Amino acid sequence: MTVYIEPVVGRYVHVEIENAVNRIYFEENGSGIPLVCLHTAGSDARQWRHLLNDTCVTKDFRVIAFDMPWHGKSNPPENWTGDEYRLTTARYTETIRAFCKALSLDRPVVMGCSIGGRIVLNLAIDHAPEFRALIGLEAADFQAPWYDTSWLNRPDVHGGEICAALVSGLIAPQGPDAARRETLWGYKQGGPGVFKGDLYFYRVDGDLRGRVSGIDTGQCPLFLLTGEYDFSCTPADTLRTAGSIKGAEVVIMEKLGHFFLSNFVAISCQSWSALFSRTQPANMASVTLVRRVRS
Repeated sequence: MTVYIEPVVGRYVHVEIENAVNRIYFEENGSGIPLVCLHTAGSDARQWRHLLNDTCVTKDFRVIAFDMPWHGKSNPPENWTGDEYRLTTARYTETIRAFCKALSLDRPVVMGCSIGGRIVLNLAIDHAPEFRALIGLEAADFQAPWYDTSWLNRPDVHGGEICAALVSGLIAPQGPDAARRETLWGYKQGGPGVFKGDLYFYRVDGDLRGRVSGIDTGQCPLFLLTGEYDFSCTPADTLRTAGSIKGAEVVIMEKLGHFFLSNFVAISCQSWSALFSRTQPANMASVTLVRRVRS
């Protein structure tokens, strides 16, 4: 075996969020346009490792993926006293904006999956001028709850095992076995109550129905990509959402599920390059990734 050291670099940045210091871990690789990546609920930025190592992307983009506070290598804030963690729209939005400001990023592209896809819509509603483009993976303005979150943080149930079991069906059957296991391993390592706390945003506080029609894609292009095997955020959810947003572009990804990143290796270099090239104003030509539907 040939020894290989990845070019990805990990660092910590101290960011003030809601008047408290947060020590946030992030990884980056590449140069050019900043591309900030947001992980799914209950997991961490390890999900983006394939993108961070994809030279088709990193030759033009500075890819940055960070662990939200309470997730991965980012601890809770210094003033946390052990109370129940609940992610809100306001805190999530402030976290992303504060992180981008701390790194002095000039109008970055932001791409988020699942809860990250939902908050991308909120960024488009309230802060579009701050971003070059916004990309929502498995994103919609609202999804009806399909499970009982009380099981996610109980003393008589193994938290990691139940979190992984809950999301396991959202991985497309065509996904590589190793990628499937890696996705579930991340969920098995989440902190107590963190997945449940993230879902407070996803199921309750982050309901954007009635607001997305105010998104101006002339200020900031918006791309929505959803896997056809996703029964949490279904293609119908994404298409319904995009139907209220003039100029939003939608791609329904064949043979992919909710955990878009688990099947990252199945997405060709040319497809990623085509998508990200659209975030540059000089290149607005038509692009098809797998199957494209224009709203």
